[in-house]
Amino acid sequence: MIGIAGCTAIMANSGSGDGDADPVSSETTTAAPAEEEATTEEVAAEEEATTEEATTEEEAAAAEGDVPAEYTSALNSAESYADVMHMSKQAIYDQLTSEYDQFSEEAAQYAVDNLDVDWNENAVRAAESYSENLHMSKQGIYDQLTSEFDQWTEEQAQYAIDNIEADWNANALESAKVYRDELEMSPEAIRDQLTSEYGDKFTQEEADYAVENLDG
Repeated sequence: MIGIAGCTAIMANSGSGDGDADPVSSETTTAAPAEEEATTEEVAAEEEATTEEATTEEEAAAAEGDVPAEYTSALNSAESYADVMHMSKQAIYDQLTSEYDQFSEEAAQYAVDNLDVDWNENAVRAAESYSENLHMSKQGIYDQLTSEFDQWTEEQAQYAIDNIEADWNANALESAKVYRDELEMSPEAIRDQLTSEYGDKFTQEEADYAVENLDG
């Protein structure tokens, strides 16, 4: 009986030991879901950040896509007119909406509003072209720039003739040679043409220089 009691006591003690081990095992088991929950939250946060980034990129792409193809084409044409032909803002708009280019008024307005151009400097380039290729006078260039054809503002035209590098005497002489060689005009007729209000509009001094140096 003692032996049995002893075995019973040992068995009881063993059972009591198993009971003590269970809570430790249980605590270890309950820690795992917490770690999994933290990992899940991190993944979710990363996915959310990625989604927001993708959304931002899509919105930017959509914004770019909001510009109609006609507007983009009009802007490209406007840039060419400004950079190559040195046209004024109003002249570019009129050209874009003309029967030749046939852009809509909205597309043309978008184009001239989005040009990155220094209009004063463009006016100078236009003035230089008139001086170098057509040998025009200072006043003649100003009038041409502000005409219905060129349509520069008075301020832009004034800036142009104030900043152009030109030899007005030389321009008058080149014009005089054209009148003599191609139109066979007399020296006095050339002088009058050079200074005419309806002609070249050179100053009297410039016209005199030209006539006096025709045979030079």
